[in-house]
Parts: sequence; structure tokens; C-alpha cells
Amino acid sequence: MKKSLSLLIFLFYFLQISGQKENPSSFNSITLTYKFHPKFFLFAEGQLRGIEDFSYPDYYEIKGGIGYNLTKNHKPFIGIGRYGNYTNKEFVKEEFRFWLQDVIDLKMGKFKFENRFRAEKSWFYEPIKDVHSQRVRLRYRLNISVPLNSETVEPGTIFVNAFDEVFFVATDDPLFARNRFFSGFGYQIDRNFGIASGYVWQREFGKTSNKNIHSIFLALNISIDKAEKKIYPFPGAD
Repeated sequence: MKKSLSLLIFLFYFLQISGQKENPSSFNSITLTYKFHPKFFLFAEGQLRGIEDFSYPDYYEIKGGIGYNLTKNHKPFIGIGRYGNYTNKEFVKEEFRFWLQDVIDLKMGKFKFENRFRAEKSWFYEPIKDVHSQRVRLRYRLNISVPLNSETVEPGTIFVNAFDEVFFVATDDPLFARNRFFSGFGYQIDRNFGIASGYVWQREFGKTSNKNIHSIFLALNISIDKAEKKIYPFPGAD
């Protein structure tokens, strides 16, 4: 009975998406974590997304920053980034973003619960309209991850993870602007390289209508550790 009910829910969801004619999108990421000190680490990430057309990127991110291992499970971070949007292959908006972030991890057996809090300040420019604007946004993400064939993430480990993130825009209406859900799996190849894939569902809330974005997520994660302890980050759709 439970299996039949789950199948019906899945079919209803699939038919609802098909009826709305929502195109699948691509979400591609490459990250680099460089731990150059027992307490400090650098992080950099590049993203390409095909939102309107799966095979043609129309959004990119280039960002990075520095983090501090305050304790084993507490990692504050400062970041900056540049972001770009295209419509019909024409550049329509650029963004410069600065953010403060705090990550607090909790462990329960093999399960890791990552609580990420982020406060962002963004400056936008739309070259076609010659318009400047700003935004203040708050985000919270709960990420749950678990290794499947080992006690911790180490070379040769297969793991799964899922998260849900909420976005609040303090300078616009509606206040609750976005919800993003991710579910996927990954494989830690060796001490430096890991890969991940999964599904991203993002819902944009607007004043008059809402928008759903369904994406296939692919990621390459690189970790370099000059200190004693290795970092194997659980990848997700940032």
C-alpha cells in the first residue's frame, strides 16, 4: 500500500511538471578547498548554469573567500563573488556580492548535520537598461550527509546528501524569496578529488507568480591540505 501510494505521488508530481512545461536545467560546479594552515582555509568556486536551455549556459558564478576553523565543528567564512545573467545570449545583469557566513556541524553516528547561516550584500548593474540596484539577503541551509561504505568520508567513499535552503530578501517583496532543495550522491576518488551528482529543485516566489527550476547537478570538488588533517567537503548546490 505504501509503495503504491508513493508511486501515485511520484506520477502526480511528474505529470504536474510536464503540464507546466518546465524545462530541465543544468547546474555545473567546480570547487577548490585549500587548507594552508591548521585553522585557515581558502575556498574558490566556479559555476555554469543553463536555466532556460539545458545545453547553453546563461548564468555563471565566480566566487571565493577565506574561512577559519574556530573549532572542529564551527567554521566562520568571509566571501566575495561576481555573477552574470544572460537572456537570448545577451548579457543582461551583473552582480558583485559580499557575504558573511557561519557553519556549525553536528554529528550523530555516521550522519552529519551542517547548519549554514549566510548574510549577503549585493550590488547589481543592468547594462541594457543602465540601471543600478542593491539587495540584502539572508539564507539558511540544513545539509544532511552520510557515507555509505565507511564511517567517514575518505578515499573510496560513496556518500549521499540532501539539503533544503531558504532565502529571505530584506530589501524587496516578498520577504520569502526562494526555496532550494537538493538530493544527490558522490564519490571521493582520492585524497584530492571527489565528484557528485544530483537533482536541484528551486522555487522562486514573486509578487504575482512563482517559478520552478529543475536542474541536473554535476560537480568536481578538489581539496588540497597542507596541514595534517584532510578536508573532504560534502558537495551541494551552493
